[in-house]
Amino acid sequence: MSFTIHGTGICGGIAIGQALLHSHTRLEAGHYQIPQSQIEDELARFDAAVTKTRREFETLRENIPSKAPPEFEAFIDVHMMILNDSTLSAVPRKIIERERCNAEWALKLQTDELLSQFDAIEDAYLRERKADVLQVVERIMLSLRGQPGYVPDLTAAGQSRILVAHDLSPADVLQFKQHQFASFLTELGGATSHTAVVARSLNLPSVASLHHARSLIREDEMLIVDGTQGVVIVDPDPQVLADYRLRRHQIELERQKLRRLRSTRAVTLDGVDVELHANIELPDDVAEVDEAGAAGIGLFRTEFLFMNRDSLPNEEEQFEAYRAVVEAMRGRPVTIRTYDLGSDKNIDGMERPLLQNPALGLRAIRLCLTEPQRFQIQLRAILRASHHGKVRLLIPMISGAAEVEQTLAQVAIAKQALVARGQQFDAGIEVGGMIEVPAAALALRMFTRKLDFLSIGTNDLIQYTLAIDRTDDAVAHLYDPLHPAVLHLLALVISGANRTGTPVALCGEMAGDVKLTRLLLGLGLREFSMHPAQVLAVKQEVLRTNLSSVRLLARRMLRVADRERMRVMLERLNAD
Repeated sequence: MSFTIHGTGICGGIAIGQALLHSHTRLEAGHYQIPQSQIEDELARFDAAVTKTRREFETLRENIPSKAPPEFEAFIDVHMMILNDSTLSAVPRKIIERERCNAEWALKLQTDELLSQFDAIEDAYLRERKADVLQVVERIMLSLRGQPGYVPDLTAAGQSRILVAHDLSPADVLQFKQHQFASFLTELGGATSHTAVVARSLNLPSVASLHHARSLIREDEMLIVDGTQGVVIVDPDPQVLADYRLRRHQIELERQKLRRLRSTRAVTLDGVDVELHANIELPDDVAEVDEAGAAGIGLFRTEFLFMNRDSLPNEEEQFEAYRAVVEAMRGRPVTIRTYDLGSDKNIDGMERPLLQNPALGLRAIRLCLTEPQRFQIQLRAILRASHHGKVRLLIPMISGAAEVEQTLAQVAIAKQALVARGQQFDAGIEVGGMIEVPAAALALRMFTRKLDFLSIGTNDLIQYTLAIDRTDDAVAHLYDPLHPAVLHLLALVISGANRTGTPVALCGEMAGDVKLTRLLLGLGLREFSMHPAQVLAVKQEVLRTNLSSVRLLARRMLRVADRERMRVMLERLNAD
């Protein structure tokens, strides 16, 4: 009988295929006493299991495919670090000796204690790291039971197979990557989980947070995965299957048509030019930027260089990464955002207290200004890269004039240091600020006086305006880009920047949503930055738009409070 499961879409598109169930190890272990004379043997058995697991990870790292995303090696390093930590490799040994129990039970006791500590953490990102601990423990448990790390029946893999799992570690995904699964589904995971990152890097339609999916789906059962809607249809009837096959075919045809627009200028029907830029996280993402025909990089998130490590990358390492992107863009603009790290992450071995609301704590430019020596390293690297192409420097999460003044002073110090060294840079590099805090939107004039350009970060702006944690499933349905307060802030920033002649871009998720393209154009936005995969679809919408016909309706939408009426007006705005 056909039924539907709803979860969290982590990569858009449609996949159709048969289920292949991933058996995962449950953290269940029998408890039995070990005679004192056999304690040493039990300790040796535990040590052997840890060693075997370590070898498995080392083998995986040595055999990473050459075209695999850089995140894969970092993920394996995280699991190696967890395995080598004394909380897993040494504490269970003490439990074996103290309790005179079997190794499986000792490992379970210690794991339960660790997981309870994770459950007490309120920050969603850190809570999701519990999955990494579980994945490492499961591999040790398999070794203790004399079983190899999980390897699916790869003869059954293929483009018509959909992997269904409780959870997937990056190491698991590495094993599956070369076998071309059509999609994968997980019961756990969220937008910031490793699974989500891997899904997006592989560009596979995927859905997470499908609670109890493995108990509901049977082996070889036909599935339809709608990654855009976060929906999985199990055992669809022939008509539904035919409809989705047609929809999938139409999506592919549409993608092929959109590729023809790659070199077409983004201009409205009434001749207004629009800049379409791309967001990137890694230097290798430039290939996707080129494929999409983006006019530049509107947001280079530099956090990737700082994650999954105990210390900051040095100046030379950062410079090489930034230069690689700038040179690959061959003169097109590259906007580099200074790192947006927060109080929930440790840097350079420094412990920081975990806050209940890290999004409201010491993060982004606030953190940079409290650690000027570290900030100087990044500023010098970015400035040096500016000698190799068109670079713009972007400050995240500004909220007051003092932050801007202090940042500009830091930039001046970095320039002086490079002059003293005799190293070249663009002395006139433009410095801009991200408007993602309501205070910055409401006090815009203080920023347009001091900054060369602005970039609206709608993801955080919506979260802060509506007081909604967008990672919290309980309130996710209240996260609304069309909320009147959000639209008023956007209109305020766009019109205020346009009045002063300050270039303004929008780089949040709203920029890549084609349903909102005409609304944003009608409000006066002329520069968008989005994931490279969204550029051509937005360009097509720009080419179809007559600004004179959308301005009035877009302005009228600012006076609407009723959600249903807003939906109707948006449909009217988007009607050809």
